[in-house]
Amino acid sequence: MKHAFVFPGQGSQFSGMGKELYQNNASAKRLFEQANEILGFRISDIMFDGTDADLKQTNVTQPAVFLHSVIAYKTIENLKPDMVAGHSLGEFSALVANGVLSFEDALQLVSVRATAMQKACELNPSTMAAVLALADDKVEEVCKQVTEETGEVVVPANYNCPGQLVISGSLKGIDIACERMKAAGAKRALVLPVGGAFHSPLMAPAKEELKAKIESTGFYAPQCAIYQNVAAKAVLDKDEIKQNLIDQLTGAVRWTQSVQSMVADGASKFTEVGPGKVLQGLVQKIFKEAVVEGVG
Repeated sequence: MKHAFVFPGQGSQFSGMGKELYQNNASAKRLFEQANEILGFRISDIMFDGTDADLKQTNVTQPAVFLHSVIAYKTIENLKPDMVAGHSLGEFSALVANGVLSFEDALQLVSVRATAMQKACELNPSTMAAVLALADDKVEEVCKQVTEETGEVVVPANYNCPGQLVISGSLKGIDIACERMKAAGAKRALVLPVGGAFHSPLMAPAKEELKAKIESTGFYAPQCAIYQNVAAKAVLDKDEIKQNLIDQLTGAVRWTQSVQSMVADGASKFTEVGPGKVLQGLVQKIFKEAVVEGVG
């Protein structure tokens, strides 16, 4: 039985996140204070006492979720993960967990990523939509048709679990695609309250900005395999890990395929580290026999 540790992405934040860790663990408190210094503002105050609106700002959300996950992970004793994976932003937490990135470097990358994504969203008004109960290949086909016929950007962005896929693209493209998904038999196709088309070609300006920062950051040999979003298989080469991390902003989060690969490689227990329970639910939908638990 192999033990996988998985790390959530944006959307799992909540007011009060990480507060117990700060209050009950001296090393956790030190890491929060170190993060406040690195970021140049007291993100811990916003995490513990901020409003939902405060926590929804991308430049707060992404570092907040990362910090909660990584600090919670560092407080677990006798850790021996066989493999790690993270959903979107969560991939940065996973790379700290398996020793590829230092805590400080990863936090700075997450901060740059958040700011760059925010700028890309302002440059190109765009959105995402959830498509429920339609086969993955059908969703891919509809996206392709819309792009070919209209020239609008629409791509599959998150393969969350069978029957739950998120698409990403221009405002017009997503509108057309939602209608067509419903016509093709989707139970629902609804636009999500997000700031832009994450994991699509519309994030290209953010990708360039993040790429420069990633390329000047030290990457170390992993202590265990990471199943990366764009590769959906075990990756152990640090240069390959670096390239996959660069490609992630414009590529799809292939979560369904990543979990299937982990299971094929022997994973049967999955521990979600950080805020929320989203990944535990997705893992169980992908592999019903999985043993899941959360640490946060």
